[in-house]
Amino acid sequence: MRIINIIKYTGLVFLCATLFAGCSKNAPKPVTIGEGANKITLTPGYQFVKPEEGDITATIKTSMGEIKVRLFPEKAPKAVENFVTHAKNGYYDNVIFHRVIDGFMIQGGDPLGTGYGGESIWGEPFEDEFSLDLFNYRGALSMANSGPDTNGSQFFIVQKKKLTDSDINMLKLNGYPDEIINLYKKHGGTPHLDFRHTVFGHVYEGMDVVDKIAATKTDEGDKPLEDVVIETITVSEGKK
Repeated sequence: MRIINIIKYTGLVFLCATLFAGCSKNAPKPVTIGEGANKITLTPGYQFVKPEEGDITATIKTSMGEIKVRLFPEKAPKAVENFVTHAKNGYYDNVIFHRVIDGFMIQGGDPLGTGYGGESIWGEPFEDEFSLDLFNYRGALSMANSGPDTNGSQFFIVQKKKLTDSDINMLKLNGYPDEIINLYKKHGGTPHLDFRHTVFGHVYEGMDVVDKIAATKTDEGDKPLEDVVIETITVSEGKK
């Protein structure tokens, strides 16, 4: 589905990032593309800005090292509230990464460790939250789901380093702006997950740990042979 059709289909409204309270002062400048009814405004590189005072961050302490992420409550408020509340309540403590695929992503957040468990803080699935400022670039923290509006507790971190020619062609065919395509070329990622999985955070430190986890040996079901454990997730609100 082309970008502009996604906007019409989902009814999303995209505003200049600087209009949102709590957004980084150093966020890249927004750009406007298209004309008339097809005009949209987005902020390429928004999610790559390092956290500043006032931003919400989380430190995912794993058995293989720490992963630090900046969260985006101004773009995905329910996903962030769900993740932060679960983290503070210890819901993710001692939970494993149950699905690990090198060159793709690492997935956790299921207290059962099977990929079939976990629920949201509301006890029922919640809706997707999409933004043209957040994409599934390498380092993206996104909600796992089983279809539209089925978010629970599970999440994944995108690990794919490089796009294939097929990936790039798909972006062009789907009407992605050149600015977004260039960021995908530079950083890598999984564009086929865009507008299917809610991006609500981004790794700003610890991608080496993500790569280390992704490289672990797994069984036929992509589960690590030796458990990779999320020991704790510590949230820092308003601080780095």
